[in-house]
Amino acid sequence: GKPVVMGIDEAGRGPVLGPMVYGAAFWAKDVDASIIPNDFNDSKQLSAEKRDELFEKIKSVPNIGFVVRVLHASEISRSMLRKDPYNLNAMSHDSAMQMIRAVLDAGVKIDTCYVDTVGIAGAYQSKLEREFNGHGIRFVVEKKADANYAPCSAGSVVAKVTRDVMTAKWKYSEPSFEPIGGNDFGSGYPSDPKCKEWVAKNLGHPIFGYPDFARFSWAPMKKTMDEGGVTMRWEADDEEEDDPQQMSLNAFVVPKKSSGSGQQQPKRKRARLGYHDKLGLTA
Repeated sequence: GKPVVMGIDEAGRGPVLGPMVYGAAFWAKDVDASIIPNDFNDSKQLSAEKRDELFEKIKSVPNIGFVVRVLHASEISRSMLRKDPYNLNAMSHDSAMQMIRAVLDAGVKIDTCYVDTVGIAGAYQSKLEREFNGHGIRFVVEKKADANYAPCSAGSVVAKVTRDVMTAKWKYSEPSFEPIGGNDFGSGYPSDPKCKEWVAKNLGHPIFGYPDFARFSWAPMKKTMDEGGVTMRWEADDEEEDDPQQMSLNAFVVPKKSSGSGQQQPKRKRARLGYHDKLGLTA
């Protein structure tokens, strides 16, 4: 097929609730301009009704393609809270590259790709050029690219509308969780009064905290958990003497103490923390 121009942008980078969504849109470089909506703009500057209208146009025009990559709050949390944190900028860059690969793998040749930057634009552009060296793609990475380039604006609309629909119709994976106030959490941004109220009212469990709709790696969530949750101290059990596969390195270099009869004394298991007993979680 003909080479295309492509644009990439995200929605939901800052909220403490819900997913971050990356969207991309593309069409042939020499496509008839009359079939491309001429009122694309940064989706955040458009009304919800206008974004919905534009997304319907994107879906209805055969000459326009689009891609979506959803990063759920649970994915963001476990990535940022692991021992070696996988930060949001790295996740953003990788999401953009995944969408570019998806388009290339579909047999589409990309002439130019416009990307709304995350981090330093020059460094990000160099990273993309190295990653896709040999594919003949010209990358344009800029701040506010979604307001300057129609494909990027279209990608912004795809991302924003997708996220809005997902959050408005969110089904909680925790079967017993019923949020106080339903899904009336506003924009999901920490500064939104509705979001603040929802977070304050819905600390559902003192250990497990919130449903996986929440980003546990965000500072407001950490603060709420520190104030309203239970402090846990995780301790490894001693080795089980009856399991020959579970042995520590010390077992090979430190002699075990024996009783006066010459028989080896079994180790006692460390007592569980009291909170486990209270919840009936003791084996």
